[in-house]
Amino acid sequence: MKKDIDFSPVTGVKMAIAKEETASGTEWGVYIINLNMIELKNVLITSKGSGELHGEMKKTSTLRHMIGELGEQSVAKVESIDPEVFVLNNEFWVSYYILDQIFDKKFIFTSGSFDPGFMKMIPEIGLEGVLHA
Repeated sequence: MKKDIDFSPVTGVKMAIAKEETASGTEWGVYIINLNMIELKNVLITSKGSGELHGEMKKTSTLRHMIGELGEQSVAKVESIDPEVFVLNNEFWVSYYILDQIFDKKFIFTSGSFDPGFMKMIPEIGLEGVLHA
């Protein structure tokens, strides 16, 4: 049962939503960043968005991603994201193992997260975006 599992606090793992300028225009992506000195195994990430849009409650589909291993001090692109969903709250639920210990954390990017004042250069990926620790 879930109550019997020891969920230690998550440290050294961050999520970022960042933009990249390409030949075809601006592309946005969601990234997971492992700052730990040990690899993460069986990384499961679910993503979904919800909130009010034009006076109506909206929900996106739930997407699931699996990364078998995320090396120490490395980054992986999880998914592309459409900027039209930035008006919603975007939630990323991350679970992973370090050795035999499971870790679990929810990262929420609120609709106000993408105001220009919150955008900054994210050195781990070399792109401008929003970082959530």
